[in-house]
Amino acid sequence: MASEAGLYEEACDGFSIDPMILTVRPWTGGGFVLETSGFAMRCAIGRGGMIAKKREGDGGTPVGRWLLREAFYRPDRMPAPATRLKLRPLGPADGWCDAPGDPNYNRFVRLPYAASHEELWRDDGIYDVIVVIGYNDDPPVAGLGSAIFLHISRADYSPTAGCVAVQMEDMMKLLALVGPETVIVLGEG
Repeated sequence: MASEAGLYEEACDGFSIDPMILTVRPWTGGGFVLETSGFAMRCAIGRGGMIAKKREGDGGTPVGRWLLREAFYRPDRMPAPATRLKLRPLGPADGWCDAPGDPNYNRFVRLPYAASHEELWRDDGIYDVIVVIGYNDDPPVAGLGSAIFLHISRADYSPTAGCVAVQMEDMMKLLALVGPETVIVLGEG
């Protein structure tokens, strides 16, 4: 795994921004918390807990340090949020390939798509904002897990399929602060 300094240099292309570190850890009140300097917020993680050896479909949130890659939002439900991440509006034909044998595994795809995929345009609101976590994407390795996002949580913070999820208000605060140099730390001390 690349060093944090290496991740920073790769993301920032040499200009001087201190990388923001987001840390997800167990919360003393039960569940999990996402924190950074200055504030903390409750979050949900995968139903399989934090997993060091992530596999496709195991419901686990992958342990490690990952860059935030880009963000998507539903333009029919909200204006474009403020962020330094690359930002793309979602559309009804947007998906994410989760078929390990497909050449587009763990990549954005346009629907209809023949291989197994997630639909990013959802009625339940949890994908109204999606931040892509840079897990298993450079390059993707078949079977090690796909579609690991930071997205909107359900009201009860019920577990995800492996993602990290926060309430919409907290997501808006995060988006305004994060950029391509931001690292999310999952399950490490």
